[in-house]
Amino acid sequence: MLERLAYQRLLAWKQQAARKPLLLDGARQVGKSWLIGRQFGPREFREVHWLDFRANPQLSALFAESLDPATIIDNIEIELGQRIDIKRDLLFLDEIGECQQAVDALKYFAERLPHAFVCASGSNIGLLRSFPVGKVDELALLPLCFEEFLMAAGREPLLAAHRAQRQSGTVHQQLWPRLLDYYFVGGMPEAVAAWFEPGQRLLERTAQVTRIHRNLINGYRRDFGKYAGIHDAQHIERVLESVPMQLAACQEGSVARYRFKGVVPQKQRYRELAGPIDWLEKARLLWKCFPVQGRPEPPLQARIKANRFRLYLFDVGLLGHMLGMTYADQRAQSAAHKGYIAENFVRTELGAHCRQPCYGWFEARAEIEFLIRDRQGQVIPVEVKSGSRTRARSLSAYIDRYAPTRAIKLTGAPGSRSSGPVETWPLYHAQFLAYLSRKPF
Repeated sequence: MLERLAYQRLLAWKQQAARKPLLLDGARQVGKSWLIGRQFGPREFREVHWLDFRANPQLSALFAESLDPATIIDNIEIELGQRIDIKRDLLFLDEIGECQQAVDALKYFAERLPHAFVCASGSNIGLLRSFPVGKVDELALLPLCFEEFLMAAGREPLLAAHRAQRQSGTVHQQLWPRLLDYYFVGGMPEAVAAWFEPGQRLLERTAQVTRIHRNLINGYRRDFGKYAGIHDAQHIERVLESVPMQLAACQEGSVARYRFKGVVPQKQRYRELAGPIDWLEKARLLWKCFPVQGRPEPPLQARIKANRFRLYLFDVGLLGHMLGMTYADQRAQSAAHKGYIAENFVRTELGAHCRQPCYGWFEARAEIEFLIRDRQGQVIPVEVKSGSRTRARSLSAYIDRYAPTRAIKLTGAPGSRSSGPVETWPLYHAQFLAYLSRKPF
């Protein structure tokens, strides 16, 4: 049973004196139903009353008569043949996006039954036609991050060393191979569970993970047609497939800005592809990063351009699969691919641990992959170097121009003491960038 860091957020929600319904959002198959229905619910409540609108579409009728919570609870009790104790039981509305009336009803649960325990989950929340803004507590569940991957490995001393940010050759010799494993497996729960299944040989595990990745990608493609229509689904699929290909086209330096030309026939501009890109972002299958030009003065949001961004896949394991990369490829760390794999990894770690929008920097031929604002509002440049050779010309150019008080270089080495403003961290410490920010989870 995979443990998730989000469990503590669920506990904090439960312990409030009064609460809004909690909505767990995330891409398909990231473990939303399992976390609430099989872990949090049974551990923390007397009973879990679980309504799955995808598996049982007829349950929508329970919300058709009225959006009043008392009426809805009466209807659910009759349907399930169970009494619901709102002070001790959890009402779980799974795949709530399949029932717009249930989504609308969350507002009335917040207003009329603030002492009830109501959780909902959905994989298409960002695509809904209406949403009870301000009436729910939202929590995004993503693929397992690297820390959760280490939790699944069950090696407590190594996990403790990682959490303490220990930088030594001994720790690095253990954590670096685990990071390369994570590059191959990624964080989708089914793939992680298969990887750590006892008794399996390496060849069997890699084959099983590959099958899982293939099935997940095929499942997402089927969803495009269901939620976007056949014509739009073709454009969405082309955009999704273009992201790994454009990442792979970057052989040197930072990942290039997303190129619109050639993705969909006869569409060459941002406005022509904005719909499919936004669809994938709302479905939480893509991450954006906005590079700003010139002096990176806050607010950074005011310095971005809507049509200038980098795109990353939401899971590094699926990225490798879509490019046909084997476990041996990931372990070999060829210069042809290790740069964009590392960069995509850092972006997913930032997404998992930090609420802030993502920014980078460029000027002339110099580029910095990421910019982080600390709690004091200072902008910290972060350069990603996938190997152990850590010369960073772009970071030097940035420091010469703007003289930041702090700069961070993520590398394939164990890390080292500060050299002036520059701190060298190992790549697997990318999550700790979020701890510098003003809005950590």
